[in-house]
Amino acid sequence: MIDIQILLNYDNLSGVVTLNLTIMAMIYCRECGKMISDQAHSCPHCGCVVSNPNRSERDWLTALLLCFFLGTLGIHSFYAGKNAIGVVQLLTLGGCGIWTLIDFIMIVCGSYHDGDGKLLSNR
Repeated sequence: MIDIQILLNYDNLSGVVTLNLTIMAMIYCRECGKMISDQAHSCPHCGCVVSNPNRSERDWLTALLLCFFLGTLGIHSFYAGKNAIGVVQLLTLGGCGIWTLIDFIMIVCGSYHDGDGKLLSNR
């Protein structure tokens, strides 16, 4: 569900009307069942910690360190759940280091996905 909030502000001095438009995706809290923003870290109603369904349970810092120290062996890919890619990286020594460098940059930029297609979490 998508929640759209429209806020109009009128400045009496300048006569300018400003429009603030906020669009948020809404999810249901798994504990109390009330609707909350998908960006919320916890439910404001019951205090339950909310896990983002688009984020992986795997940590990006762990993947970053594994890629830096053992990237040519594809260990970071195994950690992220990309087993087939991990085997290919292991056999090619990380694509002679080029594949490892690309994965390292993707992890640093926050665009590296796990085997389920979810972004690594930033805990």
